[in-house]
Amino acid sequence: MNDPSALTADAVEAIGKSQTSAELERIEVEYLGRKSGHVSKLLEGIGRLSADERAVLGKAVNEAKRMIEGALAARRSQLEATRLADLAETEAIDVTFPGRPLERGQIHVLTQVRRQIETVLESLGYQVELGPEVETEWFNFEALNIAAGHPAREMWDSFYFGPGLLLRAHTSPVQIHAMQRIKEPPIYIITPGRCYRRDAPEATRLPYFSQVEGLAVDKGLTVGDMKGTLLFMIQSLYGRERKVRVRPSFFPFTEPSFEFDVSCGICGGMGCKSCRHKGWLEVGGCGMVHPQVLRNGGIDPSQWNGYAWGFGIERMAMLKHDVDDMRLFYESDLRFLEQF
Repeated sequence: MNDPSALTADAVEAIGKSQTSAELERIEVEYLGRKSGHVSKLLEGIGRLSADERAVLGKAVNEAKRMIEGALAARRSQLEATRLADLAETEAIDVTFPGRPLERGQIHVLTQVRRQIETVLESLGYQVELGPEVETEWFNFEALNIAAGHPAREMWDSFYFGPGLLLRAHTSPVQIHAMQRIKEPPIYIITPGRCYRRDAPEATRLPYFSQVEGLAVDKGLTVGDMKGTLLFMIQSLYGRERKVRVRPSFFPFTEPSFEFDVSCGICGGMGCKSCRHKGWLEVGGCGMVHPQVLRNGGIDPSQWNGYAWGFGIERMAMLKHDVDDMRLFYESDLRFLEQF
């Protein structure tokens, strides 16, 4: 067949009558095969033609090839649509469909924030120290200068297993364990972990929460050293525009004691709804380690001194991501968690 128009018409007619993908494959090879296809055979002997004749034949052959390829693609789409329609009526599952992509898990936002805090403080030479979540009263209270009957114990309304044994109310007991184990300062540690208190769940507190505390024991440490460490940590996490301030407070295990605040990142310290128009957000407590706490840890306070601080990881995550309800971190709502 030497007429490109007639060849195209025959091919389109055969394609329209095809009923399966296998028939289309056969027709494609018959007409468009590189060596034995009808379209390729039209070009046999083209070298014996004049330049004008070659141009005319080449254009006609390319047009025939384009029209046949278009007809093949259109018929394939029709056959696939028909197949899918039949499957919808006859089969609940099409095993030829590609499977649904598996969604990859991700690190929980609280773990992300905890690791960021650890990385920042490890760059200053601090080491991560872990301890048990079930503690004795001595480590949880007495060693931290909170004797039996001390009114400060009401700050940590704890979960008891029995006499003298409880779920730790803070990670401060790990500091005592670390001092007793290391024995010889300097000591620079951080103590991340889960804590438990008898608090009713609400937007800013839970009966279980994660905490990070820091302890530095060395010679000649000052409140300025402590504030500088906190400032470095906050600016590393939230940006260099953030500021830190300390306010006098009371904790039995530090003297002097302070609360430390961070300037509001939303209003830049000018005051807004997020910071209750104060310009500052409360983060945690800090202070110089009480000499009795050093003694309980086996450290001579006449030779060494130190500072410590502590804050909730949930609170830090709330500040970092502008979350207004702590409970969201624990509700396992993927719509919330996938944002991080």
